[in-house]
Amino acid sequence: MTSEKLIKAKSGWAMLAITVLVFVASCAGLVWSIVLLASADEAGLEAPPFAGPMMLVGFLLFALGVILSSGFIALKPGEAKVCLLFGNYIGTIRESGFYWANPFYSRKMGEAGPDEEVAEDGGKKGGLAAKASSVISTKVSLRARTHNGERIKVNDKQGNPIEIATVVVWRVSDTAKALFDVDNYISYVSMQTETALRHVASIYAYDHMEDDDAANTSITLRSNIEEVSNSLKEELGLRLAPAGVEVDDARLTHLAYAPEIAPAMLRRQQAEAIIAARKKIVEGAVSMVDMALSELSDGGIVDFDEDRKATMASNLMVVLCGESEAQPVLNTGSLY
Repeated sequence: MTSEKLIKAKSGWAMLAITVLVFVASCAGLVWSIVLLASADEAGLEAPPFAGPMMLVGFLLFALGVILSSGFIALKPGEAKVCLLFGNYIGTIRESGFYWANPFYSRKMGEAGPDEEVAEDGGKKGGLAAKASSVISTKVSLRARTHNGERIKVNDKQGNPIEIATVVVWRVSDTAKALFDVDNYISYVSMQTETALRHVASIYAYDHMEDDDAANTSITLRSNIEEVSNSLKEELGLRLAPAGVEVDDARLTHLAYAPEIAPAMLRRQQAEAIIAARKKIVEGAVSMVDMALSELSDGGIVDFDEDRKATMASNLMVVLCGESEAQPVLNTGSLY
């Protein structure tokens, strides 16, 4: 595993002045030698012996100026420059500013294979755009990036097919690992995000299937968003650490049953809601019937025997639990 090594580069302003002087001297030598040769030719005289060497020196100074000018580096805040000299890792410049470094430092890492041609936003491209995006630069962005994953179909812990998607906020924390330990760190983030999401989705159930499912305390994808997001973030942190990538946040952006079972699961949820509502109604009705019978008996208003209590309780339960309004019936006779 490669570790990042920080280095400092020379200020580019002093070298800029030297480079300008080199170009000025080159132009002056070329112009002077050309003027001397032209004047000697017009006068029909032999050219000065130093005119040829002066022109050669002018060309050499111009080539030197071109080489020196290729060593300038401008880094914006949130950028780093990885310095490679003939395949050897020299170090990383992280401080923003205008610098001059060895002009022979590599500017590109080469091209990734066709399977790694992924754009920085995580989406695949084709043609020339894909080829351009597959070229990895030695100038690495340290700013936070967002990977918006596509919807994928997976099976949850109970084997139900679900659709799930995530958004991941990540940044490069170790430039050496990002460039040298993986082939294409942008593609690596995309692939590992999908793998981690599939794994996390498979260890949790979509929802509680039964009311007595461990007293509804088990973690599910739908009910425990924070716990699932933290689990996904930890999983991504472990998977992306070899690439020198740090995960700032990971959240689910889409969660639903797959279309083939969505109608059945909707009916199940509706049935659960109806059962829960009925349960509340019955609990309230039993409490009201008990209160009514107790107050009528304790207050001496009506003297109930067991049969009368059962009849009164039955009538009150029908009135309180019925979906339609009760129709009163006057009984002028006796129960016996």
